[in-house]
Amino acid sequence: MKRIFRGVLPMLFACVLAQGAAFAQTRDIERSGGPYVPTPQIVVDQMLRFANVKESDYVMDLGSGDGVLVRTAALQMKAAGLGVEIDPELVKMANALARKQGVAERASFQVLDVFKADLSKASVVTLYLLPSMMMNLRTKIFNELRPGARVVSHDYHFGDWVADDRITFDVPEKELINGVPSATVYLWTIPAKVGGRWQIKVDGLAQPQAMELTQNFHQTRGNLLDAKGANITDVAVKGESISFSIWHGGARHHYRGRVNGNAMSGVVNVNGRDTKWQALRDGGRG
Repeated sequence: MKRIFRGVLPMLFACVLAQGAAFAQTRDIERSGGPYVPTPQIVVDQMLRFANVKESDYVMDLGSGDGVLVRTAALQMKAAGLGVEIDPELVKMANALARKQGVAERASFQVLDVFKADLSKASVVTLYLLPSMMMNLRTKIFNELRPGARVVSHDYHFGDWVADDRITFDVPEKELINGVPSATVYLWTIPAKVGGRWQIKVDGLAQPQAMELTQNFHQTRGNLLDAKGANITDVAVKGESISFSIWHGGARHHYRGRVNGNAMSGVVNVNGRDTKWQALRDGGRG
């Protein structure tokens, strides 16, 4: 029995160590977004073009590695930006490369957990993270970025938060990394937050209409409250722009406008004529 017991103990200890190592590795991936894999320059260039980065933009790269995305944005587009990276050595390298390239005033890098980064300043966010991290980050990205901000990701996406656009192209050097000689770049534009109840007033009509909108990332649905025989369809929100249709019987009134916090306004086509409309969110002020 003693021999058996002595044989079992090392096996159990080895099993515990293996499980602990696997758990630590999983936690490390969840914290870092995965191992550092350099993004090929052709992919970097396509990501920045796809996001239409300009000099006026502020680019944040989450999991920035050697900083190539933010440095390229600073070099080619003269944009400012910040790279967020959990590995101090990579941050040290990125800042050194920025100084060497003469863009340190516009491109900087910090040791920081991406979940603790303040994204509110960014007009463009770039990502090359594993799928689990993408899914864990999507609510933060949706909530913290302002309407109209662009998000561009290399190879991985946000699940059922469908991208507004995507492009796939050949990248032969990637075959040595993951066995696939191509890259896919995804693009999202952050929509205005429009969930809630709204009171719509159309010029020339005395009675306002009550509308309720429910929003799940890119998808927005609406219904009219206490409006018998009328319904709302085709709700679309992109950046600060909104459009929807209200049907009264067989007549379609198409609304187009812009969202500004708890207010929106625009024009509605009624009987072939454009008329102004405004709306306020219940509990909010315009």
